[in-house]
Amino acid sequence: MDLRSLRYFVETVRLNSFTQAAESLHVTQSTISKMVRQLEEETGAQLLVRDGRKLTLTDTGQVVHARGIEMLATMRQLAVEIRDTQAAERGQLTVGIPPMINLLFTPVLKAFRQRHPNIVLTLREDAGQAIERQVAQGELEIGLTVLPADPELGLECSPIASYPVWALAARGTFQKNRSAIRLKSLAGTPLVLLKDDFAMTRALRKAFAAAGFEPQIAAQSGQWDWLVAMASAGMGVALLPEPFIHRLAIGHLDAVRLEPELPWQPAHVWRGSYLSHAARAWLDICQEMLSNVPAGGGSRSPR
Repeated sequence: MDLRSLRYFVETVRLNSFTQAAESLHVTQSTISKMVRQLEEETGAQLLVRDGRKLTLTDTGQVVHARGIEMLATMRQLAVEIRDTQAAERGQLTVGIPPMINLLFTPVLKAFRQRHPNIVLTLREDAGQAIERQVAQGELEIGLTVLPADPELGLECSPIASYPVWALAARGTFQKNRSAIRLKSLAGTPLVLLKDDFAMTRALRKAFAAAGFEPQIAAQSGQWDWLVAMASAGMGVALLPEPFIHRLAIGHLDAVRLEPELPWQPAHVWRGSYLSHAARAWLDICQEMLSNVPAGGGSRSPR
């Protein structure tokens, strides 16, 4: 099976458009159509049903698409491994990193560039769950998320830190001199949370369910500083990990820990056991500068 035809087919399905796939791959639309027809001839079956502008996968198309993603990811991994063996101290690395986590990594970035000036490092910002999917599909070699990662993706995980989650609210919301609040006591309390595509919100929803209640969500945002502003305005209680609490001037806010402790655990995720030299160098510096995970805390080291 021709890999180029497979790549064009997968891109067409991803964008649900021959025209957009052609633009993405910098070829003509007729080339895309020809490659998809060629793939259909090789498989002996129709792969796409064209209904106006809408494209639908046939049963055979679904199989070819799923296996095609795996094959293309394998080829990208092969290229990484070959490049790694040919250039021990040179290379390139793209790390997926969620906006909630990036504030922790300024010292890591500085140290990495100082120690490995010949490795081109690029950061790609996206929500943790999106990064997990990109790693699973081979679009990223390594990324960061907040545990627990989606178990269905079969990713390797290595936690780098663990911080407690705090509750923030307008001054006077919590009892004076209170240092902690039970998660269950937030039932019926308006909450301001990160959007659902953040891994932290996924973990919080599981904790709410385990505590036996459905949260009353007043608002959601993709920006943690906006959550703080809404909490300060009395819109609801914000739930944020400890590193962000330390960055705030909280004189006008009540800040208490959640009990039982709900850990916020940033972690690296990758697909398979192999990591390039550049990715291993990144992991080493992160563990050196950020790790507060106790010994035996579940980290998994790549080869």
